[in-house]
Amino acid sequence: MKIAVVGLGAVGGLIAARLAAARHEVSALTRGATLAAVRAHGLRLVAGGQETSVAINADDDAHALGVQELVVVALKGQALADAGASVQALLGSKTVVMPAMNGVPWWFLQTLPAASALTDRRLTSIDPDGRIAAALPLECVLGCVVHLTCSSPEPGVIRHGFGDRLIVGEPSGGASTRAARVRDALADGGFTAEASSDIRHDIWYKLWGNMTMNPVSALTGAPSDRIIDDPLVHAFMLRTMDEAQRIGAQIGCPITQSGEERMAVARQLGSFRTSMLQDAMAGRALELDSLVSAVREIGVRLALPTPNIDALLGLTRLMARERGLYPSAA
Repeated sequence: MKIAVVGLGAVGGLIAARLAAARHEVSALTRGATLAAVRAHGLRLVAGGQETSVAINADDDAHALGVQELVVVALKGQALADAGASVQALLGSKTVVMPAMNGVPWWFLQTLPAASALTDRRLTSIDPDGRIAAALPLECVLGCVVHLTCSSPEPGVIRHGFGDRLIVGEPSGGASTRAARVRDALADGGFTAEASSDIRHDIWYKLWGNMTMNPVSALTGAPSDRIIDDPLVHAFMLRTMDEAQRIGAQIGCPITQSGEERMAVARQLGSFRTSMLQDAMAGRALELDSLVSAVREIGVRLALPTPNIDALLGLTRLMARERGLYPSAA
């Protein structure tokens, strides 16, 4: 399969390295120090105590890579609008675009049932001017949920942590040949790949778990186990999760699990630093809008109270603005 990965950070790098090792025709759209490192040394993957390197065609010009069968977009949410125009050079009439990104995607409300109370299907917190939707139309998109941990300690180097599960599915639900084909390609790369008939639910379920842990970790600098073990923080996170659970029930994404049960799953993973904490420590922009702002936006439009989500967003956003990790208020 001819595959281009847009963004060779932790997740994009892991997907690119594994698919290239499985002999798919993999290229990457990247730039700067990462582009230089991959051209000089290949894309290096550290897993199980061993380092391997794979050669991939990397470029900062999408036109040089050409039209692809699959485009994996592995950028931070705040970078997607600017990258959308470049990605278009990779698209043909049958190209599948799979965003492997955290949080609520720009298309999330576009596939709500016609009878939904939300008649406006835009998410202004994610795509305020419609640039993403214009560049990446819904018909080319395949949803994806990433359940794994990895990091990029230096440009062109990917360190795999734990987990290897990737879920793919049609934004409107149901099964499709293209979803099955992408699932099979990911399985070639050693991922535990699944094709879902309800990817919106899978997206909301993951969001429900990490929309609290990520910002709290960035605010406090604490790893996951310390956060879960603090009784006051634990209770605050449960209240926030309850609000998100109520929102999900109104948009076709009901969750039957309790917040305590979800916390128990996170506890089993041991002590880890979330991706948002890693970004904060490295001075990188924080991915707040797709994880928290979008949830609050939907809640407000449904007239559901979100006092705990409001507090989480306000505090984390202010911290990030003071450190130059989130755009300043207009």
